[in-house]
Amino acid sequence: MKRHKSKMILRQQANAVKKMNFNALVDAIHNIHDQFARYTAKAVNLSLTVRNWLIGCYILEYEQRGADRAEYGAGLLDNLAKLLMSKGLSDVSARTLRQCRLFYQVYPQIGQTVSAKSLPMPVGTPIWQTVSAKSRTNALATDIRESTTPELTMDGNKLISHLSFSHFAEMLDIANPLKRTFYEIECIKGNWSVRELKRQIASLYYERCGLSKNKKALSRLTQAKAETDSPNLVIRDPYVFEFLGLKPKEVMSESHLEDALLDKVQDFLLELGRGFCFEARQKRILIGGEYFFVDMVFYHRILRCHVLFELKLDSFKHEHLGQLNSYVGWYKEHEMVEGDNPPVGILLCTAKNHALVKYAFAGMNNRLFVSKYQFNLPSEKELQAFVEGELKKK
Repeated sequence: MKRHKSKMILRQQANAVKKMNFNALVDAIHNIHDQFARYTAKAVNLSLTVRNWLIGCYILEYEQRGADRAEYGAGLLDNLAKLLMSKGLSDVSARTLRQCRLFYQVYPQIGQTVSAKSLPMPVGTPIWQTVSAKSRTNALATDIRESTTPELTMDGNKLISHLSFSHFAEMLDIANPLKRTFYEIECIKGNWSVRELKRQIASLYYERCGLSKNKKALSRLTQAKAETDSPNLVIRDPYVFEFLGLKPKEVMSESHLEDALLDKVQDFLLELGRGFCFEARQKRILIGGEYFFVDMVFYHRILRCHVLFELKLDSFKHEHLGQLNSYVGWYKEHEMVEGDNPPVGILLCTAKNHALVKYAFAGMNNRLFVSKYQFNLPSEKELQAFVEGELKKK
């Protein structure tokens, strides 16, 4: 019976191909690619979310019942992070482990979904038995409601089917359960990207909705302007590419033009022979609980300092320099060691065939010191001429 059905499907496909023109072929392949890209992104997100929930579960259960838990005390997560990183895990800092533990505490209803999944977990594992038992007794879950005044906790399956761990990470900072559920519903309804969720929280959407007389109209207006999620945005998620073992350079470039320009600038600086030692590309740093990426980081062996480069494919804006100043300040506080001089940042802005270069110094007031930096670093004219020359080739 199954064999007969397969033959029928193949005949239907063959008949469809006979009627297909070239444009239809292009559309068919594009649609297949898009569908499977979304499927892959969803599968990666689901795996990452469940993994982090289980990590939180294991940590909390160990803290409460572990045989030797008293030996580690307050230093448990720091010691755990160090040992896990020594085993090759790159995304398990003490901060991430705390986040996983909080995730498990805030979203217990995910246990219902987790226990129902086929996961590579030994059946006899005590903690796994605890998860299964809790999922059977957890009565908090409920279906998603099309309401702007949510009152109950959402169903765990709907949550992990529609939201990435980065979405959850943003909502973990919301202490009010009602407010958190509100953003869960609106985020799922509009298929918001993580950036959109952060923007709506920052714009006090929940509070504005509470004050609004026409909540449905406000919701329609908000959803119409919202940035939706896509496979491209998913794979650029820092949690995801660390989970997959990808390098930031592989996923963080804004465009092929930016990537090509950064390659050229990198080669140009190394060829100058003025002491530049390449250190990192798309270097991830954590400022105020949020991740940022520095386009290129060098260490200058003559100046004995870090040199940070930021490339912006548009005209100069003051916020660009403010962002670079933040990076320079972070490096001064966290990366300087004894014998180092303060770091310096160089901002490259492009607008058509014009390049603008700005420097950001880490609180240096000494003019002679600044002059020393400018003498050893490429001049504004050198960098402008080089970038403009590269832009003309594009």
